[in-house]
Amino acid sequence: MVRSNTAEAGKIAIAALILFVLIARASQAADPMVGIHSARVMSQSMPWMAQEAGLFKKYNLDFNLVFISSSSIVTAALLGGDAEMTITGGIGNVAAYARGSTDVVFIGGVKNTMTQTLVAGGNIKRPEDLKGKKIGVSRIGGNSHYFTIQALRRLGMDATKDVQFIQTGGDPETLAAFISGSIDVANLTPPTDAQAIAKGYHYVIYGPDLKIPYAAANITTRRATIAKRPQVLKEFMEAMAEAAKVLHTNKEFSYKVLAKYLSIGDMKILDAAYGAEIKVLERRLEIRPEGLQAILDDVVKTEPRAKNIKPQDMVDRRYLDDLEKNGFFDKVWGGPLASGC
Repeated sequence: MVRSNTAEAGKIAIAALILFVLIARASQAADPMVGIHSARVMSQSMPWMAQEAGLFKKYNLDFNLVFISSSSIVTAALLGGDAEMTITGGIGNVAAYARGSTDVVFIGGVKNTMTQTLVAGGNIKRPEDLKGKKIGVSRIGGNSHYFTIQALRRLGMDATKDVQFIQTGGDPETLAAFISGSIDVANLTPPTDAQAIAKGYHYVIYGPDLKIPYAAANITTRRATIAKRPQVLKEFMEAMAEAAKVLHTNKEFSYKVLAKYLSIGDMKILDAAYGAEIKVLERRLEIRPEGLQAILDDVVKTEPRAKNIKPQDMVDRRYLDDLEKNGFFDKVWGGPLASGC
């Protein structure tokens, strides 16, 4: 009887141990998360950096990034519950907010200044040479379209009268249309503009010189998602904070990642693109109100309710403030990722 009781107790102990291990493993399972980005460009590359550097694994995330080449469609997918977060231009999010979809919210910034350029060939060399020409942009109403309108306005031209816009779908498609002769001028962002320059074309308008404020690449989510999955979003923002450090300080690693995801093998092109873009990318994921205000000023033309919206109405800073207050940013920027991953 004693032996039987002892054996039974052993079985119970083993079963309890197995159950404990299973529960522990379940509790350590990575949190699933879906994100969407709208452009294959350097300013939206931080999830790639995080993936390749093992940061999602470090922060216990099973992250899946989906590409949709339209800010407005990305916002619709976010609001529809198809993703927990997006990295995209601000126009789709701001327009949706102005129309009443106030669940959408900005929680981080990547790029608050426009760096698009207008590239051409032949005799199209000065801004005034653009009159009557066909300019390729990714999307009507998107970042590239807005940049061209603003750039021409600063140079005394009216884009609605002086040029014709051709929608292509994305930077790679714009470059292809330009090379084929379907358009006269290409609106491009790094590193695609560097690819065009490497092929012998030239800048007509170099965007970084104009310093046009605009929420060009942002991290957004839904207020409902923050309420439902605050810890998961916290882990994601921590991963993005480290990814920003990698992108800014580990050039060799960043080039490898960009080369992989953008299918660019020419280091000279990557170097030119990186040098132009990195200057305006946010080191600490800051959201600049002037960038959001620029979009509100544009959206109000078609949605009068935007007049009563302030940039801070669309922002939730809890994660940025937490990363700052708890010393996370300081720790990351003083840590080992400065030299490698």
